[in-house]
Amino acid sequence: MKHHSFDQLEPDISVRLSESVQSQSSPVKTNLAVPSPSTTALDLDQRLLDLKQQGLRRRRRVVESPQGPRLITNGRELLSFCSNDYLGLANHPALISAVRNSLEQYGVGSGASAMISGHTAAHAALETRLAGFVGLERALHFSTGYMANMAIIPALVGKDGTVFCDRLNHACIVDGAWLSGAELEVYPHLDMVTLEKRLARCTSPNKMVATDTVFSMDGDIAPIPKLLELCERYNAWLMLDDAHGFGVLGDRGQGSLAHFNVPYSSRIVYMGTLGKAAGVSGAFVAGAENVIEWLLQTAKPYVFSTSCPPMLAAAVMASLEIIGREKWRRERIRELILQLREGVTGLPWQLLHSDTAIQPLIVGDNHIAVRMMQMLEVRGIWVPAIRPPTVPKGTARLRISLSASHTSNDVAQLIDALRVIARMDLDE
Repeated sequence: MKHHSFDQLEPDISVRLSESVQSQSSPVKTNLAVPSPSTTALDLDQRLLDLKQQGLRRRRRVVESPQGPRLITNGRELLSFCSNDYLGLANHPALISAVRNSLEQYGVGSGASAMISGHTAAHAALETRLAGFVGLERALHFSTGYMANMAIIPALVGKDGTVFCDRLNHACIVDGAWLSGAELEVYPHLDMVTLEKRLARCTSPNKMVATDTVFSMDGDIAPIPKLLELCERYNAWLMLDDAHGFGVLGDRGQGSLAHFNVPYSSRIVYMGTLGKAAGVSGAFVAGAENVIEWLLQTAKPYVFSTSCPPMLAAAVMASLEIIGREKWRRERIRELILQLREGVTGLPWQLLHSDTAIQPLIVGDNHIAVRMMQMLEVRGIWVPAIRPPTVPKGTARLRISLSASHTSNDVAQLIDALRVIARMDLDE
């Protein structure tokens, strides 16, 4: 689900966090052990009806084609701006070939957890390659990014610790902090001044600053050099969720650390996902040798989960070769960003500034955002409407995801459709 902020917390807690952040008069603190409200079978129907009336009821679509700039759903082809396949690799022939070759060698399933017999030569080779690719000592392969973040924080920060989280962090960071039992302090989005004040007065023996690198609903980038400076000064871990930066940022796609040319630090715990720009599935955590060994020994989501199929590890190996070699894919995204930014100038909705493939068009009202999504679909274009609790109240948006597989004509088609919709009455 990578989207995702503290608004995804239990509603009452979310309100308290939001109000405290907005006042900024005191640090945001919450006991992570607060239980979720009980939901009985008797009130589920009413709660579902409430979601529908608020324009928050979601539905899944069935996709009947491979991932690409055009997807088939319900028998109809749509121009897609909704996928996280940023580099257009999800259906690349080299990845398909790698999977076929792996099937011949390893079969389908891994058969057991990595700690038993599920750690194949394909997994081992991938972990070595990933560590080298992002410039850290060692890496550990996980089934999902959500699982990785649920593993990192509890393993490194306990009940006597404090986790500092950006207000717009992904839900899996929130849940990882919650699971750890640590105290949670939420600082306003990208506010380094407030973060430093809270780090300075924190007396916990174990501290962690946890943040998205590229924020999944806004597309902006965390100031990693400044974050590392603060973590060095106040003796804290720096946990980076680079789900939307890995493969896209950096000269060769090595991610946010390369983007900022961040020097090696044993404080950095880096998580990258493999189902977005890499076009496959899964995730990895990279860091210092002893950090990764500690996760391997103690992180329950890793220890007690069946290992990913080896064919996925083989596919990622093929993907890494393309990511590092084909710079034109990242250059194409930058060109399309400029085209979109220029094309929506003058429209009644704000396109948030983002130098990444995530381009959010802020609409505000939930119902209007859904209506715009539907109007675009009538015109053969699929752009998802993102609403609370994924984003804060009053900031419903169209999340436009660009890909290297898009053409300038694709983006022009989207711009033309938005200009037509801008002339229509959306309040009906």
